[in-house]
Amino acid sequence: MMNNTSFGNGFSFLLRKSTVISAIVALGVFYVNPVLAGDPFRKTDPRSISETTETAFETMFIAGDYKQAGRILSQNQENTDPLAYALLASVAYTEEEWEGVKTAAEKTLDLASAIGETDPLRRDLYLAIGHFLEGSYLFQVEGPFRVLKKLQKVFHYLELAEKHNPEDPELNLIKGYMDLILAVNLPFFDPKQAIERFETYGQPSYLVNRGLAIAYRDLEEYEKARIAVEKAIEATPDNPELHYLKGQILYKLGEEKQSLTLAQQAVKHFESAIARSERLPDSISKPYEREHRLARELMIKITNQASN
Repeated sequence: MMNNTSFGNGFSFLLRKSTVISAIVALGVFYVNPVLAGDPFRKTDPRSISETTETAFETMFIAGDYKQAGRILSQNQENTDPLAYALLASVAYTEEEWEGVKTAAEKTLDLASAIGETDPLRRDLYLAIGHFLEGSYLFQVEGPFRVLKKLQKVFHYLELAEKHNPEDPELNLIKGYMDLILAVNLPFFDPKQAIERFETYGQPSYLVNRGLAIAYRDLEEYEKARIAVEKAIEATPDNPELHYLKGQILYKLGEEKQSLTLAQQAVKHFESAIARSERLPDSISKPYEREHRLARELMIKITNQASN
């Protein structure tokens, strides 16, 4: 059982990871009409969501276009699916619109409760997400000490959801992102166990590989991180966040191995991210130029050392 300090530290780590914020508050449940595309989590018993929500989800996580996703969702304020409001909260968070996060969190909780016994796993999962959203709002406007009870509720509802089906791929994707970030930042979490479970049960694969790349990057296992991010890019090649992530990983490998080729590749991926950065809020794309400059400086440094 984590003490209050551990809960606060855990929540702080989660909230400082913009990619994870986007994933945790927005992945929720992505159900699509099985005639059109199928449930990305399950091959049997698929659920359905509105076309608007489906389009917004794909726009955010495949194209990496948060701004367009926000515009799509804003045009449909009558949506009764809590996923739509979790997505809205994700956009509001990345744009640092804290009151928007609060409103979307309240709506997510209301719609999750309304699900009732018709789909208890989905109900409890969204209750966890809703409390996480409220906690993210409180963290920003009132500080970390106001969010301790919220984080306890997040884990409480995740545990309830897990009792319905511990191998559910949707649940494991959401919980997996949380576990991975906590595991690489807090000593009482086991990263190997978190990674194994995430990799075994999480879906869809491009979001699993994205999470694994982040985890391995933070664990400084850069070769494994590169393999994971390359798989994610193969599935979603136009996403600027993934090119930025690969640039970071290649930069670290280039620095570690003093490899000009890897440094050059890092520069290329940072440039790919920058070229698409108009899709992203400034809070996400702000470091792109700086890290691009650092990669170019690494190229110059390696070149000069080789010529001396």
